Amino acid sequence: QVQLVESGGGLVQLGGSLRLSCAASGLMFSSVAMGWFRRPPGKDREFIASISSGGGVTYYADSVKGRFTISRDNAKSTVYLQMNSLQPEDTAVYYCARKARGPVYSQAQQHYDYWGQGTQVTVSS
Repeated sequence: QVQLVESGGGLVQLGGSLRLSCAASGLMFSSVAMGWFRRPPGKDREFIASISSGGGVTYYADSVKGRFTISRDNAKSTVYLQMNSLQPEDTAVYYCARKARGPVYSQAQQHYDYWGQGTQVTVSS
């Protein structure tokens, strides 16, 4: 079965950096686009970034553009999220997901069918 396992979350100070990883199994990883989402405390889950199957096309939410970078290593079936200049408003549970349909730039959560369990990121001020 499809499994997505996030790691790399933790507590970081204002302005710091973290790199999240999402290891995938049970799917043709190199054939699918992937995405990252987050759920801030008390808020709905929101789109962060997506990447095409080959890694050549990426798309970001305005809130993270210029600070976060999504990438992937198809040989390792892993997608990454490099987060720099972290702010308290970046505090959230971060999820990776497999894109089942729609263009890579689509932020619609219903276009994603498998989700990881999430990893907590807390930014202290």
